[in-house]
Amino acid sequence: MACVFPRIRDFLMKRIIWDQPERVMRFVADRTDEPDGYRDYSAIGLARDGDLVAGVVFNYFTGAAVLMHVASDGSRHWMTRDYLRACFAYPFVQLQCRRVTGLVRADNVAAQRFDEHLGFRREGMLRQGATDGCDLIVYGMLASECRFLDGGAHAAQLRAA
Repeated sequence: MACVFPRIRDFLMKRIIWDQPERVMRFVADRTDEPDGYRDYSAIGLARDGDLVAGVVFNYFTGAAVLMHVASDGSRHWMTRDYLRACFAYPFVQLQCRRVTGLVRADNVAAQRFDEHLGFRREGMLRQGATDGCDLIVYGMLASECRFLDGGAHAAQLRAA
């Protein structure tokens, strides 16, 4: 019998993946044109029925800032509030960064809209910054601008303690 509440079913079948950084990193790297992957990274994934549907990789941690890379399986309904809280609590609560930086290809309008929807602000351009010569748009979010932390970062707050 089909579930009458597909969104509830999807929510119940999704799980945040904290303990498989290599798997999540490969998932993200394969979808972000990084064939060699990332170095010195942390990663948080989201799985549905055991299959990764989203991943976030953090690297280039400077103490005050970290670079964030996001990828999904292409489906529209992978985001959950708990996953977003976890992904932003890690840099802002656990690492105590003041900012998160994202780099988006200038020809990837969907990713630009996605970053802006999350609250990232467009800060500049790295001309010919991609390996193929495409420009990269620099997006940034300060901890004070993150709307996903209001009282909901339980797991990351506990890990930071």
